[in-house]
Amino acid sequence: MRRGIRGATATALVAGLALAATACGGGDGGSGGGSGGELSGTVTFWDTSNDAEKATYRKLAEGFQKEHPKVHVNYVNVPFGDANAKFKNAAGGNSGAPDVMRTEVAWTADFANLGYLAPLDNTPALDKTDDYLPQAVGSTKFKGKTYAAPQVIDTLGLFYNKKLLKDAGVEVPKSFAELATAAKKIKAKTGATALYLRGDDPYWFLPYLYGEGGDMVDARDKVVEIDDGAGVKAFKTIKSLVDSKAAVTDATDGQENQLKALKDGTVAMAIDGPWDIEGARAGKAFKDKKNLGVAPVPGGSTAQGSPQGGWNLSVYAGSKNLQASYAFVKYMSSATVQRQTNEKLSLLPTRKSVYEVPAVKSNEMVQFFKPAVDGAVQRPWIAEGNSLFEPVKVQMNKVLTGASSPEQAAKAAGDAYRKLLKDYK
Repeated sequence: MRRGIRGATATALVAGLALAATACGGGDGGSGGGSGGELSGTVTFWDTSNDAEKATYRKLAEGFQKEHPKVHVNYVNVPFGDANAKFKNAAGGNSGAPDVMRTEVAWTADFANLGYLAPLDNTPALDKTDDYLPQAVGSTKFKGKTYAAPQVIDTLGLFYNKKLLKDAGVEVPKSFAELATAAKKIKAKTGATALYLRGDDPYWFLPYLYGEGGDMVDARDKVVEIDDGAGVKAFKTIKSLVDSKAAVTDATDGQENQLKALKDGTVAMAIDGPWDIEGARAGKAFKDKKNLGVAPVPGGSTAQGSPQGGWNLSVYAGSKNLQASYAFVKYMSSATVQRQTNEKLSLLPTRKSVYEVPAVKSNEMVQFFKPAVDGAVQRPWIAEGNSLFEPVKVQMNKVLTGASSPEQAAKAAGDAYRKLLKDYK
């Protein structure tokens, strides 16, 4: 993920490892030191992985208990759509926050700015930092301090049904213009719609924006860019794809609807990330796993690009078991655990050394997504970074429903940005 505002909103937290109710924010371990400095107590871990991933992450968390038998890991799976607000409510209210959280990369600076995260510099949480991919480190920093350990890195790609494209006699599109042209053949020959377009999530707007050479903001020079010509063209592109029936979209539940459409073969293509590889392969359209292809996200009129995403591991500043929490972050971001995660889920590691492991190097999804990650566009790692998505979400909906023109939408998004970012031009 995941990236943006990936994932669907769910309604409840699902407790995993705890057999009995256990207080969040540490608990019975105090500083986490037992006799002789041995780690002990409870570490509550909020995992934001999806349904296809969470069993693997739960098992990995159990592995920490094997290494530290006096530490109990209270595993809680928190639906992605709920996680940001739930953590802020718990941390802000000083009650119920986890010791460790799997945080989307755009959340780290936001949480750190609010004072909710413990700095990890000079703690056991940061281990072999030279081994991290340079691009994975950017989102962990805020005002000169490190507030997270990078765990997973990702970007978006074009998932496609090889059989449907072959039956339609079309090549994998390299641009959205090519996709629009191919859509007619795909529909005529297979009955499938060419693309599922995520109209509910502004993270998926970024490839259209980057494809026109644009961006949300220039954080270095403090300039709003969403309302320039590139922004207008990006809104025009999504509107055109839907109006021409080259794409189908939905204002809500895009995560579930897109994945179902891809799995069932009612769409030939979808822009998605490595977190949905296993989910897609579970569908009838991909009983033959080799039928799932992945290609670069199509380009726009001037460029091609997809956003850098991923997940970090952060420690709550109010944790009562900091030492065990630091050790848990070290373990969960270790090369061994990253290798296991890749082998089970095809998610991309943040450690350079893991890419040298033969099983990882030969993973077909790594072979595509690693170069894609290397060329992904860095988002602005500012405290307001996650908040930049909401105005785009609102305007995407208005454009797709015909309530606003692309020009009006771009201007409205820019106006909202300048209210949010007081010192930006």
